[in-house]
Amino acid sequence: MAKARKNGLYAGISEELSALMRTGWADTERHDLTPDEQAPYAALRRQALSARFPGERLVIPSGNLKARSNDDTYPFRPYSGYVHMTGDQARDGALVLEPRADGGHDAYCYQLPRDGRDTDEFWSGYHAELWMGRRRSLAESERVLGLPCRDVRTAAQDLAASTVPTRVVRGVDPAIEAAVSTDEERDDELEEVLSGLRLVKDAWEIGEMRKAVDSTVRGFTDAVAELSRAVATSERWIEGTFFRRARLEGNSVGYGSICAAGEHATIMHWTTNDGPVRPGELLLFDAGVETNSLYTADVTRTLPISGTFTPVQRRVYDAVYEAQEAGMAAVKPGAAYRDFHEAAQRHLTARLVDWGFIEGPAERAYELGLQRRFTMAGTGHMLGLDVHDCAHARNEEYVDGVLEPGMVLTVEPGLYFQPDDLTVPEEWRGIGVRIEDDLLVTEDGHENLSAGLPRSSDEVEAWMARHAG
Repeated sequence: MAKARKNGLYAGISEELSALMRTGWADTERHDLTPDEQAPYAALRRQALSARFPGERLVIPSGNLKARSNDDTYPFRPYSGYVHMTGDQARDGALVLEPRADGGHDAYCYQLPRDGRDTDEFWSGYHAELWMGRRRSLAESERVLGLPCRDVRTAAQDLAASTVPTRVVRGVDPAIEAAVSTDEERDDELEEVLSGLRLVKDAWEIGEMRKAVDSTVRGFTDAVAELSRAVATSERWIEGTFFRRARLEGNSVGYGSICAAGEHATIMHWTTNDGPVRPGELLLFDAGVETNSLYTADVTRTLPISGTFTPVQRRVYDAVYEAQEAGMAAVKPGAAYRDFHEAAQRHLTARLVDWGFIEGPAERAYELGLQRRFTMAGTGHMLGLDVHDCAHARNEEYVDGVLEPGMVLTVEPGLYFQPDDLTVPEEWRGIGVRIEDDLLVTEDGHENLSAGLPRSSDEVEAWMARHAG
């Protein structure tokens, strides 16, 4: 029996209503479903994961709904490691890799089945199908995912009954986690491997990254075309304009859009987006479309709201552009991951020394990290299912590793002069500039996936002249 809502208008469910609701429903089972195009790629990813943990059971949950306020929940977004290994996005699921005696693993997926019509849950429960939408049946999920599927309502009991050495991804599904006896350090190793397996994208993933970036380019053009509306209102107009494109062509935005005008551009993660948009100032616009498969772009452009950079704005912008050029030139297979960061940061350090904002020589200033007062963050990160993808991968595979074909990363140097920074001239204060592009490492260098957006100051001004509304 479904739990009654406190302060509900109805005292209960009569036997007659219950009987009425359980009858007269058509059979909607879908028999025409075919495997998802990602299914064979996900199978190869599971093989790679299996090879890393012979003889051990691996449990990778998808996650649960999270309360936003009272009984209102956030839109569900599954754990990225689960998505990568299954191609599935269902809530309350779990992938299990069960070790075989002869080596390898058998994979199966726990899923929340459809609500039966033989109880009142399907129409009166908090998360009932008639309230939240139809789910796939277990048989349908098997056809789509290419995996055997089981009822997740027995998962805790099933998992607890086995004594097989087990690892689980922690912090995703409390009930699944509580059902198994594991070791935190060994569980952390599982998450490291899941994250590391996303470092090199397969052909299908690269296609999704292209979709994400192409939609993002269109979203940036939308925002520029409606810039006059933002001037008349606020940063929220820019945020809403981009969000419309993200929802039209994908699942959503891949992260909170940064629509930072004026001195807000000096705040690295300004997502409040409620400030004024004033001609004469800069707009630092950092946003990415997340595809329906949950792969996201991450692009930044800094735009003169009036359409033309002031001399000081251009000076800062050109320095960041040159630093990005230096960083991008270092992105190639076999190069150390840190090379593009160091190339961009060294360039910015030299400019800051030239301008007299930090004490030189530039090499000493860089070794001491003095440029970080104005550059704030690193110069990029891996990109994919998460905007900061592969974040739990081993250091030796990521920040201390080397670039390989198939990796996708951002190059995003920036300079940020805080409005209250008395170490720089007044006309520099409140200026923030970041330029960010998404690069695919190729066999002979790299491809700038976001090259459809202009980067140099002259190109940005010409682009805005064509599109700004």
